[in-house]
Amino acid sequence: MQLLRFAALVALFCLSGMPAHAAGFTFLQVPADADGPALRGAVWYPCDAAAAAAASPAPLALGPLITLQVAKDCPIQSGKWPLIVISHGAGGSFLGHRDTAAALADAGFVVAAISHSGDNFEDMSRHRDLSVFISRPMDMKRLVDYLLRVWPERIAPAQIGFFGFSRGGYTGLVLAGAVPDFRSGLTWCEKNSTVPMCVQARRNELPVAPPVRDERIKAAVIADPLSFFNDAQVLKDVKIPIQLWASERGGDGVMPARVEAVRRGLPSPPDFRVPADSAHFAFLAPCSEAMAKVLPEICNDAGGFDRVAFHEKLNAEAIAFFRQQLR
Repeated sequence: MQLLRFAALVALFCLSGMPAHAAGFTFLQVPADADGPALRGAVWYPCDAAAAAAASPAPLALGPLITLQVAKDCPIQSGKWPLIVISHGAGGSFLGHRDTAAALADAGFVVAAISHSGDNFEDMSRHRDLSVFISRPMDMKRLVDYLLRVWPERIAPAQIGFFGFSRGGYTGLVLAGAVPDFRSGLTWCEKNSTVPMCVQARRNELPVAPPVRDERIKAAVIADPLSFFNDAQVLKDVKIPIQLWASERGGDGVMPARVEAVRRGLPSPPDFRVPADSAHFAFLAPCSEAMAKVLPEICNDAGGFDRVAFHEKLNAEAIAFFRQQLR
């Protein structure tokens, strides 16, 4: 039944009437303001058909490890499109889910991702500090604010969704209304740990300001979230539809049992799925051969797990979910 369901989703995607050419792509920078520093990222979007036909998409090399097949700076198709914002995991970047972003753009969404301040591969200054769990949701709110301001004629403000992985999954749950319990969430801290967030929790030096909620987000795909949500009480205000993915084996601080606690605690049952034989990093975009040699710990999947095939399913399921919930 799962195979038939996936085949139907693929058929829906192929017959949707959306352009088959590469997604439009442009870099963005959210300016610094009173709520945080400048944020670098990119937007994938439906490319104007006439412009795409006039110029074939060219490979865009972003350093030695990543090459995108995109139509850089292609004019966006006319009309208003649903918006999906993407939040990466710890120490990641706006390119961590590039295949999902491109698939969504080809399916008729504007998709934007940024590298989180103080918690990305170039800047890890607050990676181990509890403050990053406050700034992450604010980063995403600022991203939505920016896009609605600069592309008001191309984005449907009532059709905004979210995709987040690991710490990005945490970020999405907070934006949807969850209230993190940092003390109970840091159960992995050793008694005398010197990790800043563990010290802060032990000394009860917890963030005073709660993370920001964004009611403009109407649906969310949450993949293997880092969880500070132990019971239904802290999740009771999550009212939007959730598609929740969990890896079978977890990893990088994410434990399957804690993701299961999120599933049980959500007030409305999520669209829940656990890919067989998967580990935490399976949700990252498939790696090039060059990247796999440099970063085997995040690129190589154990037990013959086929990340490319899995992402075809993940992307199709996410597209179907957002189409249903944001239409």
